[in-house]
Amino acid sequence: MFVFGDSLTDNGNNNDLQSLAKANYPPYGIDFAGGPTGRFSNGFTMVDEIAQLLGLPLLPSHPDASSADAALHGVNFASAAAGILDNTGQNFVGRIPFNQQIKNFEQTLDQLGRKLGGASRLAPTLARSIFYVGMGSNDYLNNYLMPNYNTRNEYNGDQYSTLLVQQYAKQLGTLYNLGARRFVIAGVGSMACIPNMRARSPRNVCSPDVDDLIIPFNNKVKAMVNSLNANRPNAKFIYVDNYAMISEILRNPWSYGFSVIDRGCCGIGRNRGMITCLPFLRPCLNRNTYIFWDAFHPTERVNVLLGRAAFNGGNDVVYPMNIQQLAAWQP
Repeated sequence: MFVFGDSLTDNGNNNDLQSLAKANYPPYGIDFAGGPTGRFSNGFTMVDEIAQLLGLPLLPSHPDASSADAALHGVNFASAAAGILDNTGQNFVGRIPFNQQIKNFEQTLDQLGRKLGGASRLAPTLARSIFYVGMGSNDYLNNYLMPNYNTRNEYNGDQYSTLLVQQYAKQLGTLYNLGARRFVIAGVGSMACIPNMRARSPRNVCSPDVDDLIIPFNNKVKAMVNSLNANRPNAKFIYVDNYAMISEILRNPWSYGFSVIDRGCCGIGRNRGMITCLPFLRPCLNRNTYIFWDAFHPTERVNVLLGRAAFNGGNDVVYPMNIQQLAAWQP
């Protein structure tokens, strides 16, 4: 499995960058066997759970996969603050945009090609591999919605989502041309009620205007998935509806065993969401009852639920088939 994404799936790719988007310090990783790794969670990310369900080891980050042997089961290229657009996340300084993540994947391909004895030997392996791509959150949070960006003056919401999806389709086309055939495209989750949005609201409530931007983007991504399935021979693209899954957990937290929905487990200020989890800050003790780990990211328990739903859920959350079916799919 190869993973491309942002802080929801990053497992340490920003650790050695000059970046403000890092999580390689405690209490991040407080419930992870290896301690802090760069994952923006108390434990597993969604793709960690998916890797385990596929029978794979946890994937190395790109810097940790410097040899072909290390990359044999796949590599995670995801980078916190990264986006579909290269200029997304500039406020965090160092990050690896999707275009550069694809270039890093090309380096890995060169290594694997040499190890396996050429491109013709590599092609069947790539065609069997799962390519998980989750992009778009930062193109809103750390671009369109940032006051120091001019994006909002240049595009209305509809124009911007169209621009993003056109670029996204090109980038996925590049991965297809490099040999990818089994794609998992993760939609952007609901962000209206993350602790940071609640903390920014004068009345401590959710900000539905944020989701009003994300919903049309997700709808266009779904349409893009349908179009790619129709136009890319011998490939299969599936869409994971993270928005529906997060919304369902927020609507019915008790039925999933959550009791704290309006603040982070680790953070500073109102809703523990004004400033995100800082080094050695004391997190909540009852982490399994929290939906949000910090100002922006879910707890391990939510990530595990999302990963399982993507792996074996029905068409209401993953479409037109789930990851388990995608892994078994024969072109």
